[in-house]
Amino acid sequence: MPEHICPYGVKSLYLLKKQGYEVIDNHLTTRAETDAFKAEYAVETTPQSFIGEQRIGGHTELRKYFGQTVLESGDTTYKPVLAIFAVGLLLAVAVGVLTSWSMGYFMVLPHFISITMVLLALMKLRDVESFSTMFLNYDVLAKRWVPYGYIYPYAELTAGLLMFAGILSYVSIPLALFIGGIGTWSVFKAVYIEKRELKCACVGGDTNVPLGFVSLTENLMMVGMAVWMLVILVL
Repeated sequence: MPEHICPYGVKSLYLLKKQGYEVIDNHLTTRAETDAFKAEYAVETTPQSFIGEQRIGGHTELRKYFGQTVLESGDTTYKPVLAIFAVGLLLAVAVGVLTSWSMGYFMVLPHFISITMVLLALMKLRDVESFSTMFLNYDVLAKRWVPYGYIYPYAELTAGLLMFAGILSYVSIPLALFIGGIGTWSVFKAVYIEKRELKCACVGGDTNVPLGFVSLTENLMMVGMAVWMLVILVL
């Protein structure tokens, strides 16, 4: 329509051309035209793609037609958390390059862990209410004390920032041990003892990341970082 760009129409047009098709792009420029089109083909959405006389469907159906992976409602995926881990690692390497590796190559790992903690906390802070709701499904402390689900993202952010900066270890170490320890037991209990199939709140409450190895790794990283810092302080 004159005042509206249909993003799925643009994507469908691009996808068809990318596959080598010659495309006739029929625009629906008024509400009346759109409603008449939907009624004629008994569809609820536009755009609709046709290859020859065959109606393929909307953008999602078009992607399926060309063999692309399409997540259905309720499908799980590790992509969000893997993306965060990858960015955390790249940022840790970037810090090393920026400082000319003056702190040593071994600092890539602690920087990676602390940066990843901050990024994961940021994802949770986008919608604390949604996170806390999903978190309640498996965290042993949040089940007993609801406010913990609201506190957790801020605690993870605080621990991650302090660890990255290398300051106030007397705050960051016990904080990371506490939330990481409870998180580790909660995930292990829910997944490996109770055999429950749940979604993880590790990257916020609106994603389909399955609760399991990745969420367990997040908590073990926090505990490991805290233990490493504690050993450094003692030595």
